[in-house]
Amino acid sequence: MKVYLHGHTYQYAVEQTIATLFPGEKTEYTEDRETAELSVILYAGTKFTTVGCTYRAGGGMFHGRAAVQTSRLTDAVEQDRLCQFIIKSAIYRAARTSGLPRPPWGALTGVRPGKLMHSLIREGASSGQTIRRFIREYDVTKERAELCYETSLATLRAEDSLRERDLCLYIGIPFCPTRCAYCSFVSQSVGKSMALIDRFLEALLLEIRANAAQVKRIGGRVVTVYAGGGTPTTLSAQQLDRLCSAVETEFDLSALREYTVEAGRPDTITPEKLQVLHAHGVNRVSVNPQTMDDAVLAAIGRRHTAQDILTALEMVKECGGMAANMDLIAGLPEDTVQGFARSLNTVLALSPENITVHTLSLKKGSGLMLGKKEIPSPAAVGEMLAYAYPKLRENGYAPYYLYRQKNMSGGFENTGWTKPGHENLYNICMMEELCTILASGGGGSTKLIHPGGGKNIRLTAPKYPLEYIQQIETTCKNKERIGEFYGV
Repeated sequence: MKVYLHGHTYQYAVEQTIATLFPGEKTEYTEDRETAELSVILYAGTKFTTVGCTYRAGGGMFHGRAAVQTSRLTDAVEQDRLCQFIIKSAIYRAARTSGLPRPPWGALTGVRPGKLMHSLIREGASSGQTIRRFIREYDVTKERAELCYETSLATLRAEDSLRERDLCLYIGIPFCPTRCAYCSFVSQSVGKSMALIDRFLEALLLEIRANAAQVKRIGGRVVTVYAGGGTPTTLSAQQLDRLCSAVETEFDLSALREYTVEAGRPDTITPEKLQVLHAHGVNRVSVNPQTMDDAVLAAIGRRHTAQDILTALEMVKECGGMAANMDLIAGLPEDTVQGFARSLNTVLALSPENITVHTLSLKKGSGLMLGKKEIPSPAAVGEMLAYAYPKLRENGYAPYYLYRQKNMSGGFENTGWTKPGHENLYNICMMEELCTILASGGGGSTKLIHPGGGKNIRLTAPKYPLEYIQQIETTCKNKERIGEFYGV
């Protein structure tokens, strides 16, 4: 799509909106307004700052307009925020005028729609008034607005439960038995990288120690630990024991509220590993089928069966003391609406404490994108979610967090569902940026959240295991910025 800009340089806001409204379109900028398919012009007036958009399609010209009072552009941060908002709104209105169907999330392009809902809820209006205002301002469907309202209430409860220097620990293990076709995360197949695991673990323990020193320095309080990946249970029982022992030794876990380990691949779960995790206080594990259809499992590159998932969950129950999360993905290749419904019903019959329903995200670098596999249509994905959400409610689950990603099929969302009292605090804190997340491991992203609402900072470690190992001294040295961020 050829795009003409005038009066501003907010290319990212333009590209985000185009990606949401016109999936697959590549943006190409032009200086010739007459040949542009999309013209986005910003006028900065004394009373109003206005954006006018013209969209050319099918021989027609369609217009959209949005404005904000110039007096509200009080500083650079507010100017950027509000100008990007009216740019997105003007493009959205022009596209809708052309006859483009209403996306489920309306004019919203961000990954955290809850942040907008939170501020409305804090104003104290009734639930009905808040939801109606959200729909009016962002053209979100009623179903999505209500979903966002419910998850936002869970976020606000979590936020109110946190102290000023509470923080979450994340431990990333970038190894998996095989790579799933939908995955773009940097993870190494164990078959190809067994020799790296011990060396990676040695480096990881050094980074854990460096993080622990900074937690003591700032007077932080660890409230959650979450080990993800990759697949942490790719490690042997002895390696898991060593890792968990290091966490216990280095950190004060007396205020810990939950300890989660992703055991997402059933082909990595054994009774011995589960006993090690339980002995170290792990009280939540993820056993993530993604689907309970063997043909779909094969299509996404998983070398296990649905029966293996059932066996793994039985192991978790026999071990005792650990809540279970199970993930499903709507829109996987070779899946159907009926097949997805069968998978959900099978998972519901198992009655895990949490069920997370993801929408397939078409990520660059994934096998799905590289292999051009057939996937269900956005309409079919919508039917899958329309079946899942009421069914989850009927079975006693409530939504407690949601987020969106780029290039999601149908423009939908990922939603975590929970039985009463089993909300995963880490998921809420991480998705909604409620507190600092200290990460250790390959590709780990530490997010330092400013308690006063100032600028947040990210510290990232090298993605690939070998690079992580080779650069561990630099990664550990970089941890000193944590104390500097907190002014100590």
